[in-house]
Amino acid sequence: MDRGTVGSASRGRLHVEIRHHGASAVVTVTGELDHHTADLLRESLEGCLDDGYARLVVDCSRLEFMDSTGLNVLLGARLRAEAEGGGVHLAGMQPVVARVFEITGAEAVFTVHDSVDTALSD
Repeated sequence: MDRGTVGSASRGRLHVEIRHHGASAVVTVTGELDHHTADLLRESLEGCLDDGYARLVVDCSRLEFMDSTGLNVLLGARLRAEAEGGGVHLAGMQPVVARVFEITGAEAVFTVHDSVDTALSD
């Protein structure tokens, strides 16, 4: 059950949109995720977890850049989501973003999907 967009926010070069789909929160991230914009994603993910959505699907299909600060935000959300019985699923990563996960080995600790649809059907 998709309830449409339930929240969105922008900070500089980053836009975050949240919608609910059943027991999952789908967080679409657009733009550049770095030291200057990471707090926006952190606050959005924490808000979803605070609202009881322990299964987070992060739509990375419009994410153009991510540095280690962004990776740390996702790792922190993953730890909290798993502690609450859920997890963080990454969907639609562009090659430039996927490379950050490959280089750091972080791809091994996330469930990665080709698209949001496949993440939601998992």
